[in-house]
Amino acid sequence: MSRYDSRSGDPITYRDRRSDSGFGGASAYGSSVRSSSSRRDYDGAEPSRKLDLDGLTPFEKNFYVESSSVAAMSETEVEEYRQRREITVEGRDVPKPVKSFRDVGFPDYVMQEIIKAGFVEPTAIQAQGWPMALKGRDLIGIAETGSGKTLAYLLPAIVHVNAQPILAPGDGPIVLVLAPTRELAVQIQQESAKFGASSRIKNTCIYGGVPKGPQVRDLQKGVEIVIATPGRLIDMLESHHTNLRRVTYLVLDEADRMLDMGFEPQIRKIISQVTIGSADLKANHAIRQHVDIVSESQKYNKLVKLLEDIMDGSRILIFMDTKKGCDQITRQLRMDGWPALSIHGDKSQAERDWVLSEFKAGKSPIMTATDVAARGLDVKDVKYVINYDFPGSLEDYVHRIGRTGRAGAKGTAYTFFTAANARFAKELIAILEEAGQKVSPELAVMGRGAPPPPSGHGGFRDRGRGSGGGRPWS
Repeated sequence: MSRYDSRSGDPITYRDRRSDSGFGGASAYGSSVRSSSSRRDYDGAEPSRKLDLDGLTPFEKNFYVESSSVAAMSETEVEEYRQRREITVEGRDVPKPVKSFRDVGFPDYVMQEIIKAGFVEPTAIQAQGWPMALKGRDLIGIAETGSGKTLAYLLPAIVHVNAQPILAPGDGPIVLVLAPTRELAVQIQQESAKFGASSRIKNTCIYGGVPKGPQVRDLQKGVEIVIATPGRLIDMLESHHTNLRRVTYLVLDEADRMLDMGFEPQIRKIISQVTIGSADLKANHAIRQHVDIVSESQKYNKLVKLLEDIMDGSRILIFMDTKKGCDQITRQLRMDGWPALSIHGDKSQAERDWVLSEFKAGKSPIMTATDVAARGLDVKDVKYVINYDFPGSLEDYVHRIGRTGRAGAKGTAYTFFTAANARFAKELIAILEEAGQKVSPELAVMGRGAPPPPSGHGGFRDRGRGSGGGRPWS
């Protein structure tokens, strides 16, 4: 057994890559799978998946064992080899480069693909990059086009996938590769399909400009490797067609080009979901969370009633999904006498700075904002956060309400939750319960998959009234 196969002999928890067994089996669109809860008892029926935010799936990432020939290389020999291959390295404890494919110690199923492709020796970036990637180290690689960069990260990714528990129904990918263009994403997928075929690893390519249907079906079946352009991936995440909770191997291919093309906000959003998904998703326990089941048409009247209850001059941050929504609700609030201003991506920098200064100074204690505009804002003493629109992910929910209850202060978050948000109910309940918050009967019903209650019921309870309860600003 190869050192990359140092897994338990349990054929159900870990996929047997040499057979058609295991979840998903061999598929026409090219790869295979693993799990966010261990599937030791999986018998073909979809198990009920209780969200376990404290115990996400453990994973292995260090598979590299230095061969005797590499270990025998002196520092002088290493430097001479790097100079000859024009390899420059920075960082601590950088492993020695490998000179041959056998030195890497790839398992047989990977070596068969290398031999089949007719490769003679590793390219420079492969010689130095493979030991780093197989050790599970963070790595930035710079090399020319055609230098073998794709296989430099793709072959270790295949080894990584095969060492993890198989996917359970509802799991997202294990390996995520971001690329700037559709053309590059398709090229990467072709290589992934070719080199992942022998271990039956499923992959799919997610990019814009084509119908979503086939991509959605691939994601729903379960794929271990997703190659994606940032915009379409965010679309899939916000539509809840996939998630990044199982991602433990992340690649940014042509990262400099993606930044030049203006993808930095999308990349940050994606990476935040990867890192949060790998940690505990918990809300600050100093924040009281209230969730009100409402219809879309009830939202504004509910907002006004809530403001009448809590308005005491403290800062109130209201989150909306869209820039248009921010402007419409802010305009209506001001017409009704509330001191509100909005901040979003269509505002000039000067406008944003002015709105922020008015909010910080308490001259306009109500601010509406979109997620993107609010990202990076540093405003102390926000007493209340109101989710007028529920966000596109639970990670964004935790980020939003985290604007209050900072630096040891108490805070309160109010959330309007509609039938359109029902798919988030179960995970939202888990967050509330972990933080010791009350779960309303209406939300509990939605969490069990039942239809939402008739509109007009529910409401915030035990919220406490502000001074006077009226509008001293009108």
